[in-house]
Amino acid sequence: MTSATDPQQARPAPAGTTTPRLIATDLDGTLLRDDKSVSDRTIAALAAAERAGIEVFFVTGRPARWMDVVSDHVHGHGLAICANGAAVVDLHAGGKLIQVRPLAREDALAVVLALRAAAPGTSFAVELATGIHYEPGYPPFHLDPGATVATAEKLLAEGTPGSGAPVVKLLAHHAELSPDDFLTLARATTDKRASVTRSSPTALLEISGYGVSKASTLAQCCAERGISPAEVVAFGDMPNDVEMLAWAGTSYAMGNAHPDVVAAASGRTVANNDDGVAVVIERILAAL
Repeated sequence: MTSATDPQQARPAPAGTTTPRLIATDLDGTLLRDDKSVSDRTIAALAAAERAGIEVFFVTGRPARWMDVVSDHVHGHGLAICANGAAVVDLHAGGKLIQVRPLAREDALAVVLALRAAAPGTSFAVELATGIHYEPGYPPFHLDPGATVATAEKLLAEGTPGSGAPVVKLLAHHAELSPDDFLTLARATTDKRASVTRSSPTALLEISGYGVSKASTLAQCCAERGISPAEVVAFGDMPNDVEMLAWAGTSYAMGNAHPDVVAAASGRTVANNDDGVAVVIERILAAL
């Protein structure tokens, strides 16, 4: 990872003539500080953007139930994109699911079998629209003590086809492989059954329906509002942000970003702990 702590190290995106209409920002490692807080400076910048008529969308790998860290900072529309694009939720309604782009159970099961063969020792968790469940060997979710513990095959089974809750995403963990090596292996293994990414510093992969990403769901939300990619400013730090940063007309890699994110973004800002998102928003508003 690279880092940048001085605002003078920020690299502005190329100047354009299009006035931003929407800001799309990742949370962990981007908008949130490492202690998972939102700084007063960032809160003020988000509110100022909304007052200026610029919508703010939180676009995260987090599930809806883990959005309490920013739920007070969603303004008019109330919407957030969760689970790497697999869910659109209304935070004004307590995280109610507005849209789910599911991973078909047969595809999830095929991915499980393929990864078990390609990377022995892989353990899985299954994120359903109703909550998370995981295998005995998977690192436990301390925030979800009520989860069912069983093999992924059992967790994905349905009594009657089509009767189960939608699979929002599949998570795969390996205790020995490096994060990037595991991601490369999984992408080569899953063919076109699923989209695979990662946002954790550990070898933890996030697997969604094929074609589902932060970028594709953000594009849908923007199209519904008549907002073009050129009118979007995006922020991110990890591989699950790459497609979104490449899609947006203007994008910023955080000072703490993964090298792939730096390569995909059109600009760079300072690290999350130094309020890198707020630094750029302030600059945007000053130019209006």
